[in-house]
Amino acid sequence: MKDETTGVLKAAWLIALVTIASKFMGFARDMVVANFYGATLVSDAYFYALQIPSLAIIILGGVGGPFHSAVVAVFSKLIGDDNKINENINKLYNTFLTITFLFFAVMAVAGFFFADKIMGIIISAGSPELLNLATQHFKIMSPIILIGGIIGIFYGLLVCHKKYILPNLSPMVLSLVVIITISLAHNDKSGIVLACATTVGAVCQLLLQFPKLRQIGYRIRPNFDLINNKQFNNLTELLFPAILSSTIGQISIYIDMFFASTLAEGAWTSVVFANRIFQFPVGILVTAFLVPLFPIFSKLAGEGEQRYQDIRNYFNKGLGVLFFASIPMIILILTLAKDGVSLVFERGAFTSDAVLMVTEALCFLSFSILPYVFRDSVTRVYYAFNDSKTPFVIATSSIALKAFLNWLLILKLNMGIAGITLSTSCVTLFNAVMLGLFIKKEIRLDYKPLFINFFKMLAAGAITLCTCFILSNMFNSVILPKYVFEGAKIIFITLVCLILYSGLNIIFKMEYAKELLARLARK
Repeated sequence: MKDETTGVLKAAWLIALVTIASKFMGFARDMVVANFYGATLVSDAYFYALQIPSLAIIILGGVGGPFHSAVVAVFSKLIGDDNKINENINKLYNTFLTITFLFFAVMAVAGFFFADKIMGIIISAGSPELLNLATQHFKIMSPIILIGGIIGIFYGLLVCHKKYILPNLSPMVLSLVVIITISLAHNDKSGIVLACATTVGAVCQLLLQFPKLRQIGYRIRPNFDLINNKQFNNLTELLFPAILSSTIGQISIYIDMFFASTLAEGAWTSVVFANRIFQFPVGILVTAFLVPLFPIFSKLAGEGEQRYQDIRNYFNKGLGVLFFASIPMIILILTLAKDGVSLVFERGAFTSDAVLMVTEALCFLSFSILPYVFRDSVTRVYYAFNDSKTPFVIATSSIALKAFLNWLLILKLNMGIAGITLSTSCVTLFNAVMLGLFIKKEIRLDYKPLFINFFKMLAAGAITLCTCFILSNMFNSVILPKYVFEGAKIIFITLVCLILYSGLNIIFKMEYAKELLARLARK
């Protein structure tokens, strides 16, 4: 187990570095988009139209999505230690690829021809101008729907063969295409160039996977070997509830989109940017640790109860590290959000009012970080046991809660944008608690040592938050040029936060901090 743990940690560091590079490129893309389009009707139309294509390419087909997870859960048990591809594996791959292609092709065509109806449902409270522009964007980006599931299959196969870099690096291609295209087109007043660039970037992202898969040994030979195909049945039994679960989860976003269309212009753009900033550090963490752990969970689950203790150990270790890193993220968002958003986005068409909207959304969204990492971690354990039905049922049950909280916080309590992200945090907490309780149907996880360490982290985090908040207010009296001030404040508070938080965890004898200190000492 020690060798496997070392392998997971090395893979986690590698994935983290690659994901950081990819996230930075995505961040640069968002900065360019914000500079040219701001938080306006055009940017709102683009992000409304992008939601369904992004559901396909990021939620369904991305790393950790249903297609990626289903492929890893099934193929990791079929591929031997020698990583050889036999005829049966290739045949299963082609059957799955053929059915996926046909299904998503139908969805993409339907999206194109019914774009106005779809946008009319999603933003029914928006203006006619917003609806018409969003419809144009959606038609242009509808081919991305076809790409989503296929990318998920490719990502899953690459991970099964321990090719972690390409799946996490290839999203950079989409970002790069968008940056170059809209930078060259200075007078894109309608956002049509932005929509076209997004579609071209997604196609390039897909094509980047082909050479490596062919090198491994996979060949495309379409077939329909569906009858009495046990492994294909295993894929679909895991996949369809997971797709429904992810899609149901997206209904919460469509509920948010409806309520955002009742607010001021730029409201939905602000929520989207807040989510992008949120996903920058959290996505790196979750991807880095859960991508290499998931195949291990699946293999251990397939070996029977004698390996269940190993699953518990890996789960506690992985989630404990995620908790340890998540708490300072929350502290830094709560104390530095406005300065960070201003430093990164406030230029060109992105005004100070837009900064305040994004900051408000981001601060309330930060409360979802801890339940978010727990939810995603425990969901991988469900998938390892071929159970995607329970996450689906829990996600479905949260829809009514999301609609009620949005109605209460936005329409009744007039919280505006903050109400959207606060309700998201509450629903994420609900999902995490339910998933944590019902996992005992598959395996009894040992939460006690995990939460003993967690409460030590919380104590250290509370002291650190108070200290950083006081220092942040004191720093506001320093007179410096705007960007110099924001940059200096962010660096200073971040250093104080990390040093104080880590030191307090060592004093409190928190297990993961002690391990980190020991590793640094050995280095």
